[in-house]
Amino acid sequence: MTMPQTITEKSHPKNLFKIFFDWFLRRPESGIVLILVLFVALATIVNPAFIAPKNIINILRSSGFTMICVVGMSMVLITGGLDLSIGSIYALGALMSAIAMKDWGLPVPVGIAVGLLVGIACGTVNGFLIVKTGIPPMIVTLGMQYALRGTVSVLTKGVPVYPLPDAFVNLEATKVFGIPIIVIIAILVVVVGHITLSRTYFGRSVYALGGNQEAARISGINIGRTKMFVYVLMGLLVAFAGIMTASRLGSAEPSTGTGLEMKVICGSIIGGISIAGGMGTMSGAALGAVFMEALTNSLTVMRISVYWQNVVFGVVMVLSVLLDLYKRSLIQRQSIKNTELKRTAAKNQ
Repeated sequence: MTMPQTITEKSHPKNLFKIFFDWFLRRPESGIVLILVLFVALATIVNPAFIAPKNIINILRSSGFTMICVVGMSMVLITGGLDLSIGSIYALGALMSAIAMKDWGLPVPVGIAVGLLVGIACGTVNGFLIVKTGIPPMIVTLGMQYALRGTVSVLTKGVPVYPLPDAFVNLEATKVFGIPIIVIIAILVVVVGHITLSRTYFGRSVYALGGNQEAARISGINIGRTKMFVYVLMGLLVAFAGIMTASRLGSAEPSTGTGLEMKVICGSIIGGISIAGGMGTMSGAALGAVFMEALTNSLTVMRISVYWQNVVFGVVMVLSVLLDLYKRSLIQRQSIKNTELKRTAAKNQ
């Protein structure tokens, strides 16, 4: 009689809900999901137009570009690195694709390939300098940010590059079953990134590198190769997002990508990626990207000036880092507590 009663109790809706809720809270993405739900509810109360279908599509469309960048940034952050040059790579990749198509007369696919190669080259330079010279990633990528942004200014003289071929301009406007193509591409990139981090040797190497670099080296992981690859991947993904932005705008703007690094880093951290490395999931980071775009959209819909938007983003950045530090302190305390309990149990035996 006991077993059927236990099964009945477990299958009771309240118990099933409790089991699901406990499972949900243990997930790394639970924090960003709750934040996103609460934010959407609050934004809807303040302005009901926020959840209009057209506005939701706009948020998802904008989120696609950020999500692609967040995938690369997440891997960089998990290794314990940082890339502040992504806004400039974003602009330079788009610019070189536009120049290749407009000035050099190259076909659209070849023009896109040129932009992607530029992104790969920039990522390679970042990775090489960080791995071979030992200069901190923040210094290397900050220097690259200014150098590449200056290159964009020199090449354009501050003037947008246009018109671009119709086939290229229509690329980002493509929809599949009413869903913008950039959203579909972003989801695919996130899925591939998630599988790479959670199911492959490379993904385990990325986490190990961020958790304890010396232990990773002792275990046989090629530290230099892993670091190099994440920066190259970062350059490739950011350049692709920049190229798609040029397609959306119909031109390559010199100011494209300005401030992008803050939005991408902030979205990654809010989504559960630790700025100290070794922690986080790709799905959580993707939701963080959606949150950042939803925040930008809500402030724009409420007609908040760009200056105040920057203030909000700065506050969100600081709060997200504080949240990350708090989470890490909780994990460390729990780890110490578990170690002490194991030692006590061993002594009692």
